[in-house]
Amino acid sequence: MAKIDYNDIGFYQSLGFKSGVEIHQQILTKKKTFCHCPAGKYSKTHDAEVLRHMRPTLSELGEYDGCALMEFKTKKNVVYCLNRESVCTYEMDDTPPFLVNREGLDIVIELALMLNCSIVDELHIARKQYLDGSIPTGFQRTAVVGINGWIPYKDRRINISHVCYEEDACRQISNIGHTIKFRTDRLGMPLIEIITQAEMRTPEEMREVVREISRLIRTSGKLRRGIGSVRQDVNGSIAGGSRVEIKGVPQINWIPRLLHTEAIRQKELLDIKKILSEKGVSEKSLKTVKADLTEALSKTKSNIMRENLEKGNAIGGIKLPKLGGIFNHPTQTGGHTSCKLIGRPRTPLLRGEWGKTFADEVAGRLRVIACLDNMPNFFHTDKYPKYPGSDKDLAIIKKKLGLKKGDLGALVWGSKQDVETALNEVRLRVVDAINGVPNETRQPFKNGITDFERILPGPNRMYPDTDSPPVKITPEMVQKIRANIKEPPSQKERRYTALGLPYQIARDLSVSPRANLMDKLIKDKNVSKVLAGATLTQTLKHLEHKGISVEKIKDESIIEIFSLYSKGKFYKEAIPVILEKLRANPSAKVKDIISKNKLIALPESKTKAVVATAIKKSRFKAYSKTSDNLLAKKTLFYAGKIMKTYRGRIKGDSLIPAIMEKLPAK
Repeated sequence: MAKIDYNDIGFYQSLGFKSGVEIHQQILTKKKTFCHCPAGKYSKTHDAEVLRHMRPTLSELGEYDGCALMEFKTKKNVVYCLNRESVCTYEMDDTPPFLVNREGLDIVIELALMLNCSIVDELHIARKQYLDGSIPTGFQRTAVVGINGWIPYKDRRINISHVCYEEDACRQISNIGHTIKFRTDRLGMPLIEIITQAEMRTPEEMREVVREISRLIRTSGKLRRGIGSVRQDVNGSIAGGSRVEIKGVPQINWIPRLLHTEAIRQKELLDIKKILSEKGVSEKSLKTVKADLTEALSKTKSNIMRENLEKGNAIGGIKLPKLGGIFNHPTQTGGHTSCKLIGRPRTPLLRGEWGKTFADEVAGRLRVIACLDNMPNFFHTDKYPKYPGSDKDLAIIKKKLGLKKGDLGALVWGSKQDVETALNEVRLRVVDAINGVPNETRQPFKNGITDFERILPGPNRMYPDTDSPPVKITPEMVQKIRANIKEPPSQKERRYTALGLPYQIARDLSVSPRANLMDKLIKDKNVSKVLAGATLTQTLKHLEHKGISVEKIKDESIIEIFSLYSKGKFYKEAIPVILEKLRANPSAKVKDIISKNKLIALPESKTKAVVATAIKKSRFKAYSKTSDNLLAKKTLFYAGKIMKTYRGRIKGDSLIPAIMEKLPAK
């Protein structure tokens, strides 16, 4: 099957695809945003728990946010696990906020300037409602710092609408039924939020832009690193569709497949809208009928329904007139099919099945809003499951719901309250389908599939924070910060390339924390620029991949390495060995490491003697009867033997010719 081209601009523009992103990155400060608790102090234990229930509040315009109303319907018990070393009464909304962390504000101003933003002259804190429980106050404090920025991208600019300074939310521990648990150590940590315009034309463009923004701000050296320190909320839509936010994408390389799948999903949802219109189904004409099926299905042999009945739970059903077949309509392919395969006839996935259908859209809503998270959480008559007596149960369901040809029936189980909520959500999701593509926040998965997370919040969730005073940002403050901004990666990259460095080395160096060291090494005419660049990028990265931390290796030690190398004290093959030894003992002198580990360069005149001895002592054994490439195999065999003892002491370029000279041709 054809491979997906995530950069096929013709295809994506035929769909009217566009995309933007919100990047949330923790910044490196000592304290949290609105209190004096330490930032970055994570814990696995807690000293106390607090139980809260969230309720929506009216906006300044006297309106409720749709997302807040949705979260309220879940009736969640929100439990916060508190560790006294990383949380105080502010986080629990028992104390007003302290003045905003000025260290963090200066960092956000610096990053906004790096993104070519105009800086506001006064910081105003706003409250952004969060009723999913991740913030105990029910809102996040946030403030706009920069506007109208941009970054260079190929032959154009990508515009950045806002750069904000805000506080982070809790870490979720578990979410089962009506109880959700959070750990509060991450809560309140300073974040920068970078919001682009929806100007990315393909999923691959989005991936590249996110990477470029990440590379740019990383050069500041003022970002927190590690798992959970950065999250991307990727927004996508097609013509006729709606903005859908894929929340918290953890890895940049997931982005193309997720956005491609979302484009297909919206195209299929628009097809469903058209089908429903052709059937004459509208929000006004949709006359659903609900029924209690608990007694009627009391003798069912379905395991999941029997378990619920034994717990005293209920079973409810809903009739959806004229909707027969809709729940089987495919919506997501999981990124496995070619982007050319939208429409009819459909081609199966590589794994032999479609990723998701419209029934999964409904199941996602029931999982989140009705808290029916034990899957499967509902059955439907478009594709009723097979189990002993399933045909009999299906006949009972059709009779009780009064289903006619072309109608659709759905049934759910759980507590009476959850069943009532779920049946209402089935109808509401169908109403959304009648109108097309709903504005949603969706949860990402590695295979490219997404699932419902919540209704997309609207502007009614924002209102001023009366507990926080405005903060003046003077031109003098901005100018002082601007004077200390580092050279942009794009400019560094061009400078290194002009010096003759290979493109990838120049690109890696442009965002490397050792870039200043590279600039020092460049000034030494005796140092090979390519070898220095490769060492500071590829060699150090290779050691890190082996699990060897190189952060403690001092710049002065690396300068000493190249000083001794330029004097011929050892060969380049010894550099990784010296770096490994320095990692174990950062205060050691390079010349002592060379002496202690016998890395002193062996004169080329003695290489032949070493080769002759190795060939005499080590016997090559051929494992193949054929003589094809026998000389090459012998050469590599003896090279490996010699390098175990003489790595870094023998020049690699001279070793192979010396071995081949000593070996017979056959």
